[in-house]
Amino acid sequence: MLQKPSTNSSAYVVTVDMGYGHQRAAFPLRDFAVGLDGVKSEEAIINANHYAGIPNADRRRWESGRKLYESVSRVKNWPLVGERLFSVMDYFQRIEPFYPKRDLSRPTFQLRSIYSMIRKGWGKDLIERLNKSPLPLVSAFFSPAYFAEEHGYKGDIYLLCCDTDVSRAWAPLVPAKSRIKYLVPNRRVKERLGLYGVKADQIFITGFPLPKENIGGRDLRVLKKSLGERVAHLDPDGRYRKKYHETLEEFLGDSYRPFGSEVRHPLTITFAVGGAGAQKDLGAQILTSLRHHVDKGLVRLNLVAGTRNDVYLFYQRVIKELGLLKKQNGHVSILFADNKLEYFKKFNQILLTTDVLWTKPSELSFYAGLGLPIIMAPTVGSQEVFNKSWLESTGAGVQQEDPKYTHEWLFDWLKSGWLAEAAMNGFLDAPRNGAYHIEEVVLRGKRSEIEDIHLL
Repeated sequence: MLQKPSTNSSAYVVTVDMGYGHQRAAFPLRDFAVGLDGVKSEEAIINANHYAGIPNADRRRWESGRKLYESVSRVKNWPLVGERLFSVMDYFQRIEPFYPKRDLSRPTFQLRSIYSMIRKGWGKDLIERLNKSPLPLVSAFFSPAYFAEEHGYKGDIYLLCCDTDVSRAWAPLVPAKSRIKYLVPNRRVKERLGLYGVKADQIFITGFPLPKENIGGRDLRVLKKSLGERVAHLDPDGRYRKKYHETLEEFLGDSYRPFGSEVRHPLTITFAVGGAGAQKDLGAQILTSLRHHVDKGLVRLNLVAGTRNDVYLFYQRVIKELGLLKKQNGHVSILFADNKLEYFKKFNQILLTTDVLWTKPSELSFYAGLGLPIIMAPTVGSQEVFNKSWLESTGAGVQQEDPKYTHEWLFDWLKSGWLAEAAMNGFLDAPRNGAYHIEEVVLRGKRSEIEDIHLL
């Protein structure tokens, strides 16, 4: 369904404060976001679960959902019973196998419950506020999109999907009758939504919105500079560069650094925990294994605590116990921020000089499109299993070995050029211009989608 030409320069960007994924997806769209006060600013992204004046009943509904999310993330680490309890809770959020292709449009119990609450008034206050000056509405979570449709929002409604595959909850109760338009990260999500009953002409394959500050425009100026240096750091023996130098020269141009070029900084690894902080112990294991390399300035490790003060204090204690506190000299650092806006800014900044991103396969899987090789921590949740498969399919993600022996296997991978190859695989095959495509679709009414060169 092609849209009518639009002259909008702004839109409402709505997300939810549950973990980092949905807010991280909305963050690159802040350029055109307008707040409930009608002011356009980078702080104008609307959090549906804690905006000023939210009714207490709505706040309580959201809070119960947030607590469940964090419980699901943390319970997996409980000894003995953790895996079993997690699998029971995760069952209700599961994504069904894609094959054999079949009609999956029947609503789940979870979806029926959501619509029951909406029809009792959940989200009505937010939509009434937005209806005072209707603009295109982009939601990075499904519930606010359903609020808009059920409570009669007067503007266009877009739903931005945040994983490489999605559960039935991401399609409305009766998809064939819905006017919600979808902004999806890859072709698989479009095909999945088709099985749920969403009309094909209402789905735009835009790619996931990556931060523009890490791309540098359509000419990829910033991205190519970072990747050119990164490949040199990831290929110390030059094996990958010698074999694929023509490919590197073709796609990186002047940013390509041939074998023998000066390395700009120590090998830099960024380890990021999720919003629930469930994998902070893994960061401690990585630092413990690499402590001698860090102490000698051969490796720089960024431990990402996000906005969790408990994770920040935990990492600070580990650094002190390892005797690295006074002599770290910037070779081990903790990324912490008081709020998520500042966290995302700082995180995107350190990615410019990051050589390896180590994280569970969350929405950060899509950051492979920035030419970042991803070492995958264990999955948490059904959607991350699909993200993991997607990363492996692109060749941009590698499953971690035993973190206690990082100091051994990591350097074997570097010598082989494997991580340099993973970096280039992500750059070549994972979509990177999602933020630009979304602007074209939402603000200008164009069917702007990922290029055919992106395979998945």
